[in-house]
Amino acid sequence: MTPRLRVGSVTVHLLSAGWYLTDGGVTFGIVPRALWEREERPDESNRIRFGLRCLLVEANGLRILIDTGYGDKVSPRTRQTLDLHDTPGLVDSLAAAGFEPADVDLVIDTHLHADHCGGNTTERGGRIVPAFPRARYLMQRGEYEVACRPNERTRATYLAENYRPLEDAAVVDFVTGDADVTPAVRLELAPGHTADHCIVRIHDGGETAIFLADLAQRPVQLERLAWVAAYDVLPLVSIETKRRVVSEAAAQGHLLVFQHSDAVGRLVRTEQGVRFEPLPLD
Repeated sequence: MTPRLRVGSVTVHLLSAGWYLTDGGVTFGIVPRALWEREERPDESNRIRFGLRCLLVEANGLRILIDTGYGDKVSPRTRQTLDLHDTPGLVDSLAAAGFEPADVDLVIDTHLHADHCGGNTTERGGRIVPAFPRARYLMQRGEYEVACRPNERTRATYLAENYRPLEDAAVVDFVTGDADVTPAVRLELAPGHTADHCIVRIHDGGETAIFLADLAQRPVQLERLAWVAAYDVLPLVSIETKRRVVSEAAAQGHLLVFQHSDAVGRLVRTEQGVRFEPLPLD
């Protein structure tokens, strides 16, 4: 059974689009391996496991999918490089929760890196088309504009096939800055990983959950603000964004949902700083 959370009257299904392996040193940036491997032991190739968690949020009469994983267009070479395990994938995870792609009303992209938006589109009859046939897609205009002009650093992860066909199909709604999606779901800028990277706030009945996307890949990166991934294009901005989110989440007891790990939990303040306390999931 697909795990789920309740945030007031809102149901949040914790979906999986699979997992892959990535370099641990890249994940922890300038932090020496002698320190970060105390938190997570890499394999013999210095790799650690990254989950591809996506959310299906039932709120205010809408079914809202947040991020879509790598999707089914990954080349054999990339699949091998990543050691990508995506069977079962997002569609299977949706089915386990009782839904199919046509049930999705809205897809939110936190940003447009391939591991977060590759499942936006799929190939049918030799054409790349939206994977969720009834859905609108919501994304930051600034992120889209940067993604459409990749540079030497970003061209491996900004892949036009994941988002350009959506604009061609006229199913994209662009926003600039924070945006209320429904009374219970809000897209919020959280820059650092990219300039227009977003988190998603789910709030109802006095309860709040925050989907962190790539604000932090592991809880320790919230406990230790200086631990910033090497793929953050604005690392000093990442630190300040984390400082803001951590301060609010610790003070108000927000539930934090990680994307690249299985972690769900809350931050508590101690004499040594903040500590992440995981919430057991069924």
